[in-house]
Amino acid sequence: MIRPATATDIAAITAIYNDVISTTNAIYRADEVDVSERIAWYEDKLAHGFPVIVAEQQGQVVGYGVFGSFRFGEGYNHTVEHSVHVASHLRGQGIGKKILEDLIDRARRQNRLIMVAAIDSTNTQSIGLHVAYGFVESARMPRVAKKHGNFLDLVLMQLEL
Repeated sequence: MIRPATATDIAAITAIYNDVISTTNAIYRADEVDVSERIAWYEDKLAHGFPVIVAEQQGQVVGYGVFGSFRFGEGYNHTVEHSVHVASHLRGQGIGKKILEDLIDRARRQNRLIMVAAIDSTNTQSIGLHVAYGFVESARMPRVAKKHGNFLDLVLMQLEL
């Protein structure tokens, strides 16, 4: 089930987020965050009218999705950048797909025109998922980040809504 996140979901969202940080290159940061940081993030998203959603199975949060501003400035108001993260033991089972579908629908209902995905170039599963939903690669930015001692390439993909 996909539903809007509530404040009681933040601990589970934080756990998923921190696992992604420590085990993948999907998030370009090294340090894990605490629940208070994610609460501030959640409140900021809601205050600006952006959705935070969760995927739930048997009463447990197993993934989440969000979108927000692409860049600063009102000229970008029609464009949003999204994130989708799923608990590591459940990846590849279609949960990310359901979250992405919901985010696309919400962006359309908000009359957004462009949705952007910023994906590590080695994350071929995520790139493939986005291609399946009509996203096209719009930029490849070599060596823009560094994590675990390695330089990373960022792929930007976009969907015209």
